[in-house]
Amino acid sequence: MRMIRRLASAGPEAEPALSSPMRFDLTDLRLFLAVLDAGSITHGAAQAGLSLPAASERLRDMERLGAVTLLERGRRGVMATAAGEALAHHARLILRQMARMQGELGEHAQGLRATIRLAANTAALTEFLPDRLAPWLAANPRVDLDLKERQSSEIARAVAAGLVEIGILSDAVDCGDLTLFPFATDRLVLLLPPDHPLAGQRRVAFADLLHEPFVGLSGGALQDHLQFQAHRLGARLRVRTVMRGFDGIRRMVAAGVGIAILPEQSARRQARGHRLALRRLSDGWTSRQLSLCVRNLPDLSPPARSLLAHLALMPVPSPGPGSAPPANASDRRNSRANKPAGGDRT
Repeated sequence: MRMIRRLASAGPEAEPALSSPMRFDLTDLRLFLAVLDAGSITHGAAQAGLSLPAASERLRDMERLGAVTLLERGRRGVMATAAGEALAHHARLILRQMARMQGELGEHAQGLRATIRLAANTAALTEFLPDRLAPWLAANPRVDLDLKERQSSEIARAVAAGLVEIGILSDAVDCGDLTLFPFATDRLVLLLPPDHPLAGQRRVAFADLLHEPFVGLSGGALQDHLQFQAHRLGARLRVRTVMRGFDGIRRMVAAGVGIAILPEQSARRQARGHRLALRRLSDGWTSRQLSLCVRNLPDLSPPARSLLAHLALMPVPSPGPGSAPPANASDRRNSRANKPAGGDRT
């Protein structure tokens, strides 16, 4: 891993412009730090494993390319200028990061470190995953998790294409031949002020909300899903504003800015201790089973299989040739005809 140093093609008398790129390689940086630590070019060159002429030439090239003096040379040795101190600071950071990178790559090469790619919809990501993931990640410090929030339909495609190893999605989407494991039951509910006219109803139809002002969730798959359901009814949600978190949504709803649709656990947590009402929605797509999905169980790495078993709260079959799919896999395929119209995207 070496950055190529491109020398100026102009003649020896030409001065490089200040905007010329400074291309120092790792040997340059190690040499410069060794010279500063030793206070001597001679001793610094020896520490860096270079001859004195080669070290001197590299230092001159660094100053010429940077169009700045990096070292003050005197009878008692050398000291860094202000520019040299700045270079030394960044050189230490770069070399430290390089060492860390090499260490992590070495761990991966030796099978000591792994990364699992997982995609989840909004409800799973915000309500269920944190509590389930935390103990497993704490017990597996050499495994990293690349976690992405996606709509359920996108998750199914990503798992099928091998872009992620594990997905958590609504069981209302078509999962094809993916293998599913039960994860959690989720319900979307309406959050609104207690004096709102709809607060007097036990259940509310989504179609009756299309004329209402909404407070949405910024950047999440949930908001896209709600817009999709409105589009199926030939309408578009009237979103007055979006918040980055559920706490902000609760404050807006309490102030009468608009209503909101949230996962039930989040809504109950936000309504606790505040003057807010929760009402269930009568539409079938608002109540769904969340499932874990994988493309091919035998292809999972041991860490991914361990995480799957932990999240599913059940043993996962061994990847041997006689392994049977989980019992719910066949049930899941037989239940596709019973999905709510329009499916589920979150």
